[in-house]
Amino acid sequence: MKISYHWLRQYIDIPETPEEIGQILTSTGLEVESIEPIETIKGGLKGLVIGEVITCAKHPNADKLSIATVNVGKETLSQIVCGAPNVAAGQKVVVALPGTTVHPIKGEPFTIKSAKIRGEASEGMICAEDEIGLGESHAGIMVLSPSAINGTLAADYFNVASDFIFEIGLTPNRADAASHIGVARDIKAVKNRKVEFPSVENFKTDNTKLTIPVSVEDTKMCPRFSGVSISNVTVKESPDWLKNKLKAIGLTPINNIVDITNFVCHEVGQPLHAYDAGKITGKKIIVKTLPAETQFKTLDGKERILAATDLMVCDGEGRGMCLAGVFGGIDSGITDKTTDLFLEGAYWAPDGIRKTALRHALKTDASFRFERGTDVNQTVYAVKRAAMLIVEIAGGEISSEVVDVYPTKIENQTILVKFKNVDRLIGKKIKHEEIYSILERLEIAVSHKTEEGFTASVPPYRVDVVQEADVVEEILRIYGLNNIELSTRVGADYLAPFPEKDLTKFKKSVGAMLAANGFYEILTNSLTHMVYRDRIKTTGEAVEIVNKLSEEQGILRQTMLFSGLEVCAYNINRKQKVLKLFEFGKIYGKTTGQEGLKNYFEEDRLSIWLTGQYETENWQNKTREVHFHDLAQTVTSVLSLATIGRTKEEPIADDVFEYGIKILIGKTEIGRLGKIRKAHLKQAGIKQDVFFADLPTDLLFRAANPKFVVQEVPKFPEVRRDLSLVLDNRVKFAEIETLARATEQRLIKEIIVFDVYEGDKIQTGKKAYALGFTLQDENKTLTDEEIDNVMSKLIGTFEGKMGAVIRK
Repeated sequence: MKISYHWLRQYIDIPETPEEIGQILTSTGLEVESIEPIETIKGGLKGLVIGEVITCAKHPNADKLSIATVNVGKETLSQIVCGAPNVAAGQKVVVALPGTTVHPIKGEPFTIKSAKIRGEASEGMICAEDEIGLGESHAGIMVLSPSAINGTLAADYFNVASDFIFEIGLTPNRADAASHIGVARDIKAVKNRKVEFPSVENFKTDNTKLTIPVSVEDTKMCPRFSGVSISNVTVKESPDWLKNKLKAIGLTPINNIVDITNFVCHEVGQPLHAYDAGKITGKKIIVKTLPAETQFKTLDGKERILAATDLMVCDGEGRGMCLAGVFGGIDSGITDKTTDLFLEGAYWAPDGIRKTALRHALKTDASFRFERGTDVNQTVYAVKRAAMLIVEIAGGEISSEVVDVYPTKIENQTILVKFKNVDRLIGKKIKHEEIYSILERLEIAVSHKTEEGFTASVPPYRVDVVQEADVVEEILRIYGLNNIELSTRVGADYLAPFPEKDLTKFKKSVGAMLAANGFYEILTNSLTHMVYRDRIKTTGEAVEIVNKLSEEQGILRQTMLFSGLEVCAYNINRKQKVLKLFEFGKIYGKTTGQEGLKNYFEEDRLSIWLTGQYETENWQNKTREVHFHDLAQTVTSVLSLATIGRTKEEPIADDVFEYGIKILIGKTEIGRLGKIRKAHLKQAGIKQDVFFADLPTDLLFRAANPKFVVQEVPKFPEVRRDLSLVLDNRVKFAEIETLARATEQRLIKEIIVFDVYEGDKIQTGKKAYALGFTLQDENKTLTDEEIDNVMSKLIGTFEGKMGAVIRK
């Protein structure tokens, strides 16, 4: 939203500079995104002066050029070469001195230089109106009044005005500030100054010969409709002051009537609409909806199909004239031939306007304000203000009383406010009298004052103030956030408790992540075959079913491994060999306690199975079999989702895994993964490799740490250096990483492995790692010398402590 600095000063005393006003508005919540200087004429005629042509003679080397001697006050330019046919001695003209940049109506700006034209020196330019942005004509140079004084700045002669435009990022809740007077209200509240509304006391009805009655059928969608008729107007171009004000805020002047409605809209925030009274059939206005699928042509010439809920302003025969609060109709708009008009100022229900504007993809100045909420108490004032301006600028007579359909008055909203809540939410105890003063300056009346609190009466135009916290926010934004001192113990209050950690939601989020990565969730029976209890070692004894239905369902499972393998076998036997499966389930067991008593337990587990190809065979990529690191990457993603920090891995080979690792946090194991032994696969009837991960869900959930650290993005670049090491094949990457980070703790940000090689190109029993080291200093840019020192230190450590050979 654009606000003019000079326009704003018409309503409130502003001794502050534009920059200072920008700071004040931003502190109140009207964030000033930019302050742009503007001029009514591009370039502001800077460097141009008024001069007098002393002599004028033909150019000796060009028939269509003249050489003029021009007096510009302090100095007489020896000569200016001019191509205009109308240049003559004795004329007062506009002169661009050397070094002046001129801004033509068309084309790019250019700078005047001393030059030779056809062999004759030229020290400037005598200007035509289109060359300096004052008009369209290029028939000849501008000839001014003989009374013009030589040396006068052209900007002063033509009364070129300058201004500053605030670009305000208006939030949707601050509809009250969508005008110059609305912004002035915030300055009033901060600076305790008076806002001067333009007076309408002299409004009077000249006659009633053009009375147009109004009927509102839906008072819920149109709570108030005001209007007045004006006759014998002359539609023409607006005066310069009005055009300049609209241009300053980015609006294009159209004609004096439309320009006045736009001016008042941006002055007080009340959109208005003018109808050609001669086109109002039946001399009556009806506010109602029309049947669905009705066609209506708007001012932009487009045919629009109405919905049954689109509120319309119609004539006496029920034909639509305006899409209420959004856009006017082409058949009732103001034209150059209009002599009589009806001026409308209404209050429309915001939700209805929002739906209509969205449905028809229309965003207008009117809908922008109405859908946020305007001031229901301002319609009559705005109509009177615009009517008086129309009579002043376009002539005519006010030919009706003001029509005001307002069946149910919208009252101020009363809100009970307690001082303890004001102090609690602001974080500072503000004197009660100062609170009352702030609210009074915000036009929020205060009553029923006690030591505990008061009652606030909020006017309807403050659509954003609906509860106690909103009143507190109003107090705070005017008192000033910068005036709230920070205590040594900084805290925050809140309106609702933080949600409890929920295991079910945790499972759901993990499941969603796995499903998004191509995994299918399975659900298997907790009752399993009795033969499984002897195949692997588990914690405790199996829990047998007393009245079992069969041996296949004789015990509660002690591991989820075998039920998952049954699912794998079932699918593989039916040619579904690419499987990515997971299951949340429980395992069970019992232990023998003191005095022989049995202690039964159950544990939540997350199990993952991976087998077959990495991805389905396709023409774009060569497929491959899955391997251990594919499963490890999936488990890492689960741990990352649980926000589990740095872990430790240890290799394992047990009765479940041919090879694998267990994951530890400190000394607590939080999972195992690896390649399942061939014996288990053979017993399940599976001939392809299967990788399996088993994670205790409860431990993952309890170990999850939702806290995170926010820090500034580093300002200085990172660098990467690569190393290739040949090591004993028993050395794991985790050992390399630990040693590297211990060697250089500050500058190493990341270490990756991008290749591992074992083969005939290196010695037997050796392995080659290709490593990438990312280095960064958060305080400065690393030099080549510093980088080389770090890499040399790493190389020395690897060679000395691991017996590494550096491949070059």
